[in-house]
Amino acid sequence: MTVEWSAPRPIERSRLRLLCGRLWYTLLRYALWYFGGIRFARRRPAPECRCLHFAHRTPLLRKLRAVDMRYQHNKIVNLCIAAARLDGVVLRPGETLSYWRLIGRPTRRKGYLDGIVLFCGTFRPGVGGGLCQLSNLLFWMTLHTPLTVVERYRHSYDVFPDSGRTQPFGSGATCVYPYRDLMIRNDTPTTFRLRIAVGGEFLEGEWLADRPAEYSYRVVERDHCIRSEWWGGYSRHNALYREVYDAAGHCVDVQPVTRNDALMMYAPLLPDTEAEQGAQSPGCAE
Repeated sequence: MTVEWSAPRPIERSRLRLLCGRLWYTLLRYALWYFGGIRFARRRPAPECRCLHFAHRTPLLRKLRAVDMRYQHNKIVNLCIAAARLDGVVLRPGETLSYWRLIGRPTRRKGYLDGIVLFCGTFRPGVGGGLCQLSNLLFWMTLHTPLTVVERYRHSYDVFPDSGRTQPFGSGATCVYPYRDLMIRNDTPTTFRLRIAVGGEFLEGEWLADRPAEYSYRVVERDHCIRSEWWGGYSRHNALYREVYDAAGHCVDVQPVTRNDALMMYAPLLPDTEAEQGAQSPGCAE
């Protein structure tokens, strides 16, 4: 069965509208954090969490067209600061991990530098830019565990062409402090511990637990398509599913993960030389 997708024309909002929206959703986020009755995960000792459930890494530097490499090196500094806040977080049964509640607001006072941030279909320098590479990594790893993603936001724009993509389109998680958060809940009887490290070439992560994994997981893409829209642009769509395998290697379940709809900010049919230079998003590598 063919799935019909479509995307609306981009909406241009005034600065006042954007400011009011940010203030409103920021207030809602703080109310959720402090009055929502949620038990949040925190950093604490967990020597019993030694069983590896999933590990992944993503390259720190990418060849990007029209992007100053200085911002990518700044991104590494930003990732080091944020990774130190997440490394060692223990997620016990019934607790929820909030990405931004653990990291806090990225500010210059904390040492964050200007990196590349995505904004309304384009990119620009911003304090703390590049941290969505960390939220992407965390989301992807979590999809390969029995943990539950209770809040995640997709990228609304496809800004850079694919180049050496190893994961399905739309398998990341965008982040904007504090209201576009990534929240993960532990609905299992297992205690998990998160390990995050910035290596020489890669951002590296692991989910460890106090008992071995009962299942393994595989994320697959379905119904991928690119459409020419009536208003003159292009849109990109797909659906992600998670296949669950038992210890014998049999697929025992197929779970829907998300549907992605993004406006493309480049022509989908580029010459090979341009596509190679485009690469993925500088801080939002999926």
